[in-house]
Amino acid sequence: MEYEKLLEEAYKKLKPIEKTKDRFEIPKIEGHIEGNKTILTNVYLIASYVRRNPDHIFKFLLKELATPGVFRNNRVILQRKISSQKINEKIEEYLKEFVICKECGKPDTELMKEKRFHFIHCLACGAKHAVRD
Repeated sequence: MEYEKLLEEAYKKLKPIEKTKDRFEIPKIEGHIEGNKTILTNVYLIASYVRRNPDHIFKFLLKELATPGVFRNNRVILQRKISSQKINEKIEEYLKEFVICKECGKPDTELMKEKRFHFIHCLACGAKHAVRD
């Protein structure tokens, strides 16, 4: 019984944990519109930040934005005008699907391929989740 009293006193003395902002903040997409093309300049930076292949992010953006494009000179050139807000939304979707662990919510993951399937392997908690190609 004394143990439980001591434990209660210890809990009363503890300060509540303040929730701080996540340590994981993705840089916003940078680019501009030239005529009817959208040019993105920091896709390599975003890819290095999330430890993913820039080509993987590029293919995801093309598919999700339903637009043709090319990856040239470290820049992504999309063949139509697209707002930066829309592109940032798609990058957030990419993070949720291919970077953030579904178990612990941490970004410390790696993309793996086993046989014909792709997986996210969490380096923080060890979880493994299948993802689409």
